[in-house]
Amino acid sequence: MHGIELTPEHQVAEIVDRAQTAERNGFDTLFAACHYFNRDPFVTLDRIAAATDEIRVGPAAANPYVVHPVQLASQIATLQEVSDGRAVFGIGPGDKSTLSGLGVERDKPLRRVLESFKVAQDLWAGERVSHDGTFTATDAGLEYDVDGEIPVYVGGQGPHMIRMSAKHADGLLYNASHPDDFAWASEQVEKGLADRPDERGEFEFAAYASVSVAEDAEAARELARQPVAFIASGAAPPVLDRHGIAREQAAAVGDAIERGDFGEAFAAVTPEMIDAFSVAGTPADVEARIDEIMEYADGFVAGTPLGPDQESAIAHLGAALDRTTRE
Repeated sequence: MHGIELTPEHQVAEIVDRAQTAERNGFDTLFAACHYFNRDPFVTLDRIAAATDEIRVGPAAANPYVVHPVQLASQIATLQEVSDGRAVFGIGPGDKSTLSGLGVERDKPLRRVLESFKVAQDLWAGERVSHDGTFTATDAGLEYDVDGEIPVYVGGQGPHMIRMSAKHADGLLYNASHPDDFAWASEQVEKGLADRPDERGEFEFAAYASVSVAEDAEAARELARQPVAFIASGAAPPVLDRHGIAREQAAAVGDAIERGDFGEAFAAVTPEMIDAFSVAGTPADVEARIDEIMEYADGFVAGTPLGPDQESAIAHLGAALDRTTRE
């Protein structure tokens, strides 16, 4: 996978232009970020599907707490239809700090994600589904046919979510940016694959990294503060320890996000957090880091912010991915 994430924080028409640029620069998969405070990802993906020819399209990560999983399955199936079979289902439990702003409790995230995409797969196969687990559905079914296979990629970071995805899903979108994290995650993937039935086919371990690239390294790193704030605030204590980041520092970032004080949250991001939780710098810096990550991962998704100038950043990243995977 040569993937890219676009966040509908800009007008949809601008995001569509970026998607066309991504397709021209060799990206084969495009994910629209799912945050309640941005524009609707499925409207955006519909417009992208209409304006592109081959690039796969999907949400990352669709949240089965915010939208009922049966409704979410129908949204993905509709995207499959309007994109002529190019849909990808990226699903994950979401950021705890963000969900708290909606009054949503993030209870039993692994079960919620697993149950949600298993039910979706049954619905896409034309089955009627009754389910009583982390959510309830009674004799639910889609009143239309779903053509083709829709791959499921789980967005996860913790060991149990990683192993579950390797056993049950088509791929993992591992939200990390440092080779040390991928070395650890690859071990968890192998444990999950040991229990994976042969009939489930191949599995793709994809890096889902926050990237910011520009000729001006400091400008690139400064822009990376925003996504890094959300990543750091939700990072598990062992991950913080791995990178020598004080838990109190990450907690301060998360507290500011929960209060809605994003300016304070971004300001609280440290250089160590940027190094650990983003791939940021010049094109040469970024390509070198991607090359290190690809020692462990099967695919790479360049996540937001991409760079101060997104058009040039997309071109830089497309070339970097082509070189690192070709070599």
